Amino acid sequence: MSAAHDRKFADMFTLVVGVLVGIAFGIYFLANSVAGMQTAEVRDDARYQEEVALRIAPVGKVAVAGRDNSAIGIPAEAAPPPPAVSAAVLPGEEVYQMACVACHGAGIAGAPKFGDRTAWAPHVAKGMEVLHQSALNGIQGAAGVMPAKGGRIDLSDQSVMNGVDYMIDAVR
Repeated sequence: MSAAHDRKFADMFTLVVGVLVGIAFGIYFLANSVAGMQTAEVRDDARYQEEVALRIAPVGKVAVAGRDNSAIGIPAEAAPPPPAVSAAVLPGEEVYQMACVACHGAGIAGAPKFGDRTAWAPHVAKGMEVLHQSALNGIQGAAGVMPAKGGRIDLSDQSVMNGVDYMIDAVR
């Protein structure tokens, strides 16, 4: 009796799966035929094409200061001006507090800590000119990374050198 029940279950299961697959194919072909009737008329419509172009257009545009941005629809006079470089010469302690302390205060990215003579000794041995150039241009070495001007490109060269001098004076 169990073999007869198993056979009956298998037949019923196959029938139900077959009906469901048939319904799925029917819905698929019905949807394609309805979409096919609309698509021929809609694709040729100018308004439809404009809507598609708007949907697939880039989300934003990038205007580069000092360059001709007319190709992206931004006139040259509307582009933002390049950032102004500060001409003011700041004292070393002020430069340290606004830019250098972020890394040299905690020793981040291999930066020698402020006032740590042992950590600064190999750098001081290279000479002030090398230290000034490293601070101005940035370096990437085995010990760590120093971004150009400590990441503050708005500072004048003399201000950055004053900041270096301030840190070196603290370890002498």
